[in-house]
Amino acid sequence: MQLTQTCSAILKQLSDLVDQLSDSEFTQPSPTLNHSTVGQHLRHTLEFFICLEQGYEKGLVNYDNRPHDKLIESDRFIALNTIARIQDFIAIHKTDTPLQLEVGYNAHNTDCVTVSTNYWRELTYNIEHAVHHMAIMKIGINDVAKNVRLPKDFGVAVSTLRYHQQEALTSAHR
Repeated sequence: MQLTQTCSAILKQLSDLVDQLSDSEFTQPSPTLNHSTVGQHLRHTLEFFICLEQGYEKGLVNYDNRPHDKLIESDRFIALNTIARIQDFIAIHKTDTPLQLEVGYNAHNTDCVTVSTNYWRELTYNIEHAVHHMAIMKIGINDVAKNVRLPKDFGVAVSTLRYHQQEALTSAHR
């Protein structure tokens, strides 16, 4: 299934990134990222997958109720174990299922609305969310870990990759 394969590839890229970082690079604030860290962006990204995993079992997903687990953002070993656990979840869950998404957009109270969704839709959302934060992480890595080598497609949407390929073909035929 294309979604699970894409998700697995993204999680592998994140795991490879963490493997290349030192403990200090993982937690070093990046001036360009308003002093957030690569670890913080990774934790944020992974917690969305964790919310989906937990919500899958309950039938109700709420991304606002993330734990903001400081250990994931500060301990590379825990981050890698979290990635591995999410990879296992994705590998096992290969069928769509109806879900409810609970969201709240009022800053003054915790009232939520519930929207019908499904596992594939939420996995798609998590993929897009991960790519977005990977692009941010790439910027921070340029500040704090210049020795890290990332794949060319790290943090780049597939639609953008296709666009660049088409542009290159068009240029070649001019």
